[in-house]
Amino acid sequence: MKFDFQKKILPNGMTIVFEKRNVPVVSVVFAVRAGGINEEVSEKGISHFIEHMLYKGTKTRTSKQIAEEIEKNGGELNGFTSEEITAYYCKMPSKHLEIALNVLTDIIKNSVFDEKELEKERKVIFEEIKMYKDNPQMHSLSETQKLLYTGTLGINLAGTFESMNSIDRKKITKKFKQIYEPNNFILCVVGDANFEQIIKFAEKNFGNGKSQVPKQKFELKNESKTEEREGVDQANLVFAYHIPTASDDGCYAAKVLSSLMTGGMSSRLFEEIREKRNLAYAISGDSNINRDFAYNLIYVGTMKENVDKVKELILKEFEKVSKELTEKELNQTKEQLIGNYQISMEDSQTQMINLLVSEIQGDAKDFYEYEKNISKVKLKDVKELAKKTIKEYSFFALVPKEKKNLKLKKNL
Repeated sequence: MKFDFQKKILPNGMTIVFEKRNVPVVSVVFAVRAGGINEEVSEKGISHFIEHMLYKGTKTRTSKQIAEEIEKNGGELNGFTSEEITAYYCKMPSKHLEIALNVLTDIIKNSVFDEKELEKERKVIFEEIKMYKDNPQMHSLSETQKLLYTGTLGINLAGTFESMNSIDRKKITKKFKQIYEPNNFILCVVGDANFEQIIKFAEKNFGNGKSQVPKQKFELKNESKTEEREGVDQANLVFAYHIPTASDDGCYAAKVLSSLMTGGMSSRLFEEIREKRNLAYAISGDSNINRDFAYNLIYVGTMKENVDKVKELILKEFEKVSKELTEKELNQTKEQLIGNYQISMEDSQTQMINLLVSEIQGDAKDFYEYEKNISKVKLKDVKELAKKTIKEYSFFALVPKEKKNLKLKKNL
């Protein structure tokens, strides 16, 4: 499969990534190489706060005008913050590429951080933090990362009530000026566009400002925790383990192991936990692979009395893989991953994110090597990672709190 891919790093350090497509749609993202992992513990959530504020108005556009200019021309506007990146993107009819570039450039260069809007958005983020905590699955996934890492990685991306209360306009504008400089920007475009025109736009609209993104120290750990909560009927459990980072070819063996365990209804754990024993409805997994940290996780929703049994089944399945995995099953899993990879490229917006994440991890063009890298995974590497996981993992369970039986005393 051939792709019309181009990449250029401008003299100011800004990276331009482009994939040409002939469908009259274009997906555009401006991203900065910084996120939660670059924040001090006391300011955790500031990158996410900035992301929210950049849609609240610039020197020439109100928040309504920002949304209307994209949406009234048939586009979709959104953004996200992760531990290693903050991104602002839209999907448009390709004839409106210039509008997309102008609006996104305006918000990442000219946002005003209005004081009143900032205070209103702080309340919105408070509600977002509450939402994550109130959702049993989201809360369980967030708590699991705390069991895997020390420092800023052990705090939710949205921050805490304490850190959000401590962030004022002065801190936000200081952080914004520190990070949002051309050498930290990635502009990624996928769709019906002209690469040279995109280059000219970037050269015209971005100067030579440079800055260095701070790095925070953290350590890996493995811990287990059980939390009780009233008002939930189901136990939510997460099993997680450290894996090689994006810079290590071993991360592909980790992807294979994750798919083997939780990659759909044909996966080992779906078969063992749901199909054979009917212990759960929801069984899923994911690989969270980054430049500086990486882990696989398994999520299961089950009854409280089945938590230990499900955990035991997960560990037994890793043991089976470490001893019994065959070349045939390995190749089947590889084929599944390669097929999923090919399907993911169908949508321009998904492909835009694929290339962006690959660029953050090292080099966008490495995304096109995925099939080759998965094909190279060896049986012994998957088995060794499974064997290691049996002894080195983190485990979190959110379980229903038992209600106390209240005995009514008779009045004598």
